[in-house]
Amino acid sequence: MLTHLISIRDNLNETYSDVYTHEAIDALSALAPFNKRIKEVMDARMKRRAARQASKTRISFLDPESLIPGTSIKVQDARDGKFEGAPVPSDLQRQWIQGTGPAAKPNAPVESSIRNVAYALLSGADGWMFDGEDALGQITTMSLDNQRNLKLAIHKDPIFLKVAEQVAAEMNKWAESFLGRKTIDNWEEQLNFTTKIFRARGLHLDDRHIRDGDGVAMAASIVDATLYVVNNYQALQQAGSSIVMYLPKIQTAEEAGVWNELLSALEIHIGLPVGTIRVYVLVEQLEATHQLMEIRAALGKHFVGFNTGRWDYINSVSDAMAWDKSFVNPNIEAITMTYGYMRNYEDRVRRAVNTPDSNGNFALWQGGMEPNIPVGSEAGVSASMAKAVAGAEREQREGASGKWVAHWKMVHIVRPVWEKVGEANQLGRSFPPLTYTQADADGLILIEPAPRDIRGARNLLSVALQYGNAFGQGMQAAALKAADFFGNDDILYLMEDMATGEIRLSILWEWLHKGAVLTEDDPDIGVKAGDTFSESLFNTLLEQEYDKLLEASNKDVFDASKTTTLPIAKEIATVYVLSPEKAPWFIDLLNINLNNMDLAEAQDRIRLYMDTLASEGKRITENLDFAVS
Repeated sequence: MLTHLISIRDNLNETYSDVYTHEAIDALSALAPFNKRIKEVMDARMKRRAARQASKTRISFLDPESLIPGTSIKVQDARDGKFEGAPVPSDLQRQWIQGTGPAAKPNAPVESSIRNVAYALLSGADGWMFDGEDALGQITTMSLDNQRNLKLAIHKDPIFLKVAEQVAAEMNKWAESFLGRKTIDNWEEQLNFTTKIFRARGLHLDDRHIRDGDGVAMAASIVDATLYVVNNYQALQQAGSSIVMYLPKIQTAEEAGVWNELLSALEIHIGLPVGTIRVYVLVEQLEATHQLMEIRAALGKHFVGFNTGRWDYINSVSDAMAWDKSFVNPNIEAITMTYGYMRNYEDRVRRAVNTPDSNGNFALWQGGMEPNIPVGSEAGVSASMAKAVAGAEREQREGASGKWVAHWKMVHIVRPVWEKVGEANQLGRSFPPLTYTQADADGLILIEPAPRDIRGARNLLSVALQYGNAFGQGMQAAALKAADFFGNDDILYLMEDMATGEIRLSILWEWLHKGAVLTEDDPDIGVKAGDTFSESLFNTLLEQEYDKLLEASNKDVFDASKTTTLPIAKEIATVYVLSPEKAPWFIDLLNINLNNMDLAEAQDRIRLYMDTLASEGKRITENLDFAVS
């Protein structure tokens, strides 16, 4: 369908007319010119990456006397808080626990798919970030199912209310068995408790269903933000709720400025005052930690807070330091929020949010993800829940106003950490002001001694393979654990999303191409402490871990996937790790193979991607199966 400045593939404008409303299409057409600007800043991002790798240069702080690119804001003014922000709205003042997850399931009818939203809004979480990005599958039309389900829930459609009543009974049954009490007294009132938040896809991703008037794939950020806001802003405001989004994968203040312009244009188009849409920024990129105050300033009145997401950030540091042979990460389990560069990253974020703007406004710091799920043996659950609570207590002590959980069952386990303290938030807590020294920059890439062993490599490989397989099946959020622990209920499954799959392959790439020195003996595979991680060792481990997945039960690895998406996941992992040129995003290789079950076709697409990256320095981000009806 051709509409103004956009084209929608197939007949989706008809089958999803409730999502692609006339108002939404008009807004998408009005914002289509931003597609060119977004492509320009993404091209600049790739060129910076290539230049740093070629010249072996670290990321550095901006010149304080320069302007933030694309804005009229002086860098030093941003750092000094000389910009206009806005107060935190009332329904974001207390966000002790935010749950995260998609609003849709793959290949499921609405009545089943929308259960995700019911669990979220009945969970007792202060906010729920409904994900359009790392945790939302993208096979077929899942991005549109996600938007449809959110619209039905926010408008309290009878379809949603019927499902919510059923889900409430199920949740209370679980709560009574696990917590010894009900958690939902009045399900209809409970639906109003949780602040609704939406995470759009990052500027680096393209939408699978829309192209602009030049035939260029539309940036997913434009599509996600427009569909969510246009379809729901009136219902949210009538309910007294803020319009809130999470913005992922921002690397620079210039990119934040593009988001600011995009959101402002959307507000103006639908008649809202500029600054009505409020945004959290996920600090997931090393470059962003060098520009935190500049990002705040660039987003101005839209900005409400930062979130410290662990997995994406680790991956970004690994990618930024790919050229540096001395930078080699340890086992993934060792890279906690108190580890080396992670500790310094978190400290910069809490300093940045507690620097006032020109009107004395502070911003929120939402802590990172708790991936545990209370499902397993009594001993395993007890140990994991104690670890989860201890992690929350640490973040609360450090200054976070709340944190994330990856499953609704974790809300009432972790939320008491903040309930006991009783303060709505920690806005304005006193921390030393940010500094911009070489020591600060060094701290953001600080590697500390930690194990690097075969057990860690097996974990990295097994979960990465499983994640790639789950992605191809439409589950970008999946409960996974290494194959060696299948059947062991003392070792819990963890909720994994795109970022956790990505960092595992990044670390394996580091170990192989930088000759990582292993720290432990492993007689089973003939490795001694001091040996280096070689290509032959990687290939041996790959075949062993892949065979375990082929032999796994349908519970852990869908039988149907073993001849379809699992071989493709193996091919992607192999090419990613063995390629001398590190791919910038694991998700790119997965995205170009969505809905493809043929290994030979996948190999052709993977080769095309890597050849294009090597010869042109460009990513392939469009839907290769796009067709206009």
